[in-house]
Amino acid sequence: MYYIKIKNFSLWLALPLIVSLLGCKQADLQQVASAIKNYQQPLDTQTVVSGLKQALEVGTNNSVQQSSAKGGFSDNPLIRIAVPQELNKTATTLRKYGLGSLVDKFELQMNRSAEKAAQQAGSVFISSISQMTISDAWGILKGQDNAATQYFKRTTESNLRQKFQPIIRQSMGQIGFYDDYRSLLKAYDRLPFTEKPNLDIENYIMQKSLDGLFTLVAKEEAKIRHNPAARVTELLKKVFAQS
Repeated sequence: MYYIKIKNFSLWLALPLIVSLLGCKQADLQQVASAIKNYQQPLDTQTVVSGLKQALEVGTNNSVQQSSAKGGFSDNPLIRIAVPQELNKTATTLRKYGLGSLVDKFELQMNRSAEKAAQQAGSVFISSISQMTISDAWGILKGQDNAATQYFKRTTESNLRQKFQPIIRQSMGQIGFYDDYRSLLKAYDRLPFTEKPNLDIENYIMQKSLDGLFTLVAKEEAKIRHNPAARVTELLKKVFAQS
């Protein structure tokens, strides 16, 4: 009589199901043994690290492509950069007096600057992924739904700020943002009973650019964790099926 020694008690519970799937009454013992061997096989460290790196590469690449495309910010309600709260009164007043086109142009230029800056995020993300430790990988795999996004915030935000700042400033200069911004404020100043707002507009665009980018990264992370269709490689399917 042939028998298979099973050390893991949980596999005894799964054995009837495996046998029935392979052919009810007379299942081939080799097939059963193979199925048992593959049943909930623990993930080894190398597989986890490789799978996590691949997942992060897929997610961040998608996020960068989406945000850096023309309209990537301006046409996406989730990350679109709107008039700063400090300028809400300014914008409302200008629209009231028929100067809404100045506000619309101002908003569009902020979003275009963010889209331009986002093009540089890919290399920063790749560098962060390459430096990911074994501890980081397990922490992300077993962590909360946004564990990977938080890892990126911790390891990339400073570098992204350094890269984004000159790009945003240059982009704003090229598209005439500063002249238009001054025109907007001058138009507002000419209206009765108004006071010029105090705002660091470059820093505002910078922060909104980063917030938007990380929002998309979080969205991609959630897709890979919860939507099997988003696991586009065998490695991703293997790692996240057991996470």
